[in-house]
Amino acid sequence: MRSIGSVSILDSNQIKNQSSSALVGLVNTAPGVRMEERSPGSYRLSLRGSLLRSPFGIRNVKIYIDDFPLTDAGGNTYLNSLDVAAVGSLEIYKGPEASIFGANTGGAVLINSTLKKANSLNLSTTTGSYGLFHQTASLNQSTKNFNFNFTGGYQQSDGYRENSELKRRYIQTSQLWDYSVKGKLKAFVFYSDLDYQTPGGLTAAQLATNPRAARPATPTLPSAITQKAAIYNKTFFAGLSNNYSFNQHFRHIIALFTSNTDFKNPFITNYEKRKESTIGIRTFLEYATITNNIKYNIQGGLESSRTKTEINNYGNAQGVAINLTASDDLKAHQDFGFLKLNLDIKQKLLVELGSSLNFFSYDYQSYFPVAIAEKQRSFKTRLMPKIAASYLVDSNLTFRASVSKGYSPPTLAEVRSSDNIINNGLQAEAGWNYETGLRFQTKNKRFFADGMLFYFHLKDAIVRRLNSSDVEYFINAGGTKQLGTEFQMSVWLIKANPTQFLNGLLVSNSFTYSHFKFDDFKNAGLDYSGNKLTGVPKQTIVSSLMFNFQKGIYLFAQHNYTSTIPLNDANTVFAKKYHLADVKTGIRNLKISKTVLDISFGVNNLLNQDYSLGNDLNAANNRYFNPAMKRNYYVSLDLTL
Repeated sequence: MRSIGSVSILDSNQIKNQSSSALVGLVNTAPGVRMEERSPGSYRLSLRGSLLRSPFGIRNVKIYIDDFPLTDAGGNTYLNSLDVAAVGSLEIYKGPEASIFGANTGGAVLINSTLKKANSLNLSTTTGSYGLFHQTASLNQSTKNFNFNFTGGYQQSDGYRENSELKRRYIQTSQLWDYSVKGKLKAFVFYSDLDYQTPGGLTAAQLATNPRAARPATPTLPSAITQKAAIYNKTFFAGLSNNYSFNQHFRHIIALFTSNTDFKNPFITNYEKRKESTIGIRTFLEYATITNNIKYNIQGGLESSRTKTEINNYGNAQGVAINLTASDDLKAHQDFGFLKLNLDIKQKLLVELGSSLNFFSYDYQSYFPVAIAEKQRSFKTRLMPKIAASYLVDSNLTFRASVSKGYSPPTLAEVRSSDNIINNGLQAEAGWNYETGLRFQTKNKRFFADGMLFYFHLKDAIVRRLNSSDVEYFINAGGTKQLGTEFQMSVWLIKANPTQFLNGLLVSNSFTYSHFKFDDFKNAGLDYSGNKLTGVPKQTIVSSLMFNFQKGIYLFAQHNYTSTIPLNDANTVFAKKYHLADVKTGIRNLKISKTVLDISFGVNNLLNQDYSLGNDLNAANNRYFNPAMKRNYYVSLDLTL
């Protein structure tokens, strides 16, 4: 109720209502958030914005898992490396959170890793349409001062389209040691081996002819199938954190993290191989006290990370790398210090004052085809302030407002993109965000509502461009003006009552309205100022019904309405609106001796809609469309000992 920011919490109860094979359906229930999956495993994510910078992957959003940054110093996040079983809950902070999380203009996502009952073994299996098979195992043990978890997962899918097969092998462990009444030491490690094929975009004519086809050959370029277009990503991530309370006032947290990625991408026009390594630290000191009915909380700290990327490009001969065409090394250095003050005045007024001082630079060196000695480019030091407050009008109503600044330098994948040219002309994008909102809940807490209005003005927007050969590059093309409103509510129409057959009915809804326009936005002599922001639907409405019956039987139904989406900056091509309906039913907590069973059956895209869950924006030769699965089914069995 009193939270200062615009945050959406997706907890374990909401996760259980969704398909266990992907995060997309879950994440899209949060207003102001759009997650896409162009083909199985190919995630994209935007918070209150566009995907103009993201041909694939995630940029301009800072993501943490437990105490550790999952986003590397180069600005990239391999969220698709995680198995859904690794996610216990999600906190999504919308709007710039650069004051404590560093470089971002979209926001931040905090992932809390697997939350399971202590001293238990959990096994689950899901099978479904289009070759879906997902199996997980999780072991949890707890003693007086030590807790550990091991989670493993295997997932595969044939995909809806040709050349869209997915395979992911995943294992993680988290260990927590309460070594004293004052201190806790935590270790978190995962390894992911992810392969997924990339079918490529289709034109409108190709979509109408065969929506399940992969990108066909042209007179000058081979097909996606011939080139065996795919992503191969092996990632190892490890973190170690210490949380120590000196006394009732002072607390210190330090987190060390590292990752290594072996990345291969046979594409239509080339074969890219990357080796990436990251090392970093995040630490802060917290002071808390209460004086004269005012609670003070002060945090001061820093985050520093380094990412080294070795990139080699080759010719692609039907999935085989031949003939080196380019070789470069890049090193990103990202550092920021932050200071945050929270005041809680008489448990009525919450005030947050925060700021970060951000530093970013990268080194680059070329080996082929022309050798260039190592050079460095440093960006201007940026101060990212934030001021925010919330006021408890009464026990049921809260008013909040905030002003914050965000910035995001180009990622290494934008500095050195598919054209194999190191682009030193790219500038960091930055902007101010203004927002206000209200939260309300009834005294019996059966009804909750949260609404807000924001305006974000972004300058020097980084956008992706493609030449006629489908080779990408990035430019600063102007800015955007983003006016929007978000609303979410939930109401228990029938409160839990074990004596009734229907002992609970929860209705939930989220609404997003995005009036996003280009501002002073020009490219190749064309002026797109005033046009709708590419890739952003004007309206999104997600509604759900949760029926709880006796003996653990339940029925969950969800409907997602997404309006038309502009697919190019000129606003001459739009993806049509769609209604996406999902249903899941089953029985939970079916106890047989010491074994607990959960059995479920689900249907995705119940209305059998033709739609694309991830269009290619400003696509070369009008290849915009990546058709999503038609109606599909799955069944799951979850067993806990």
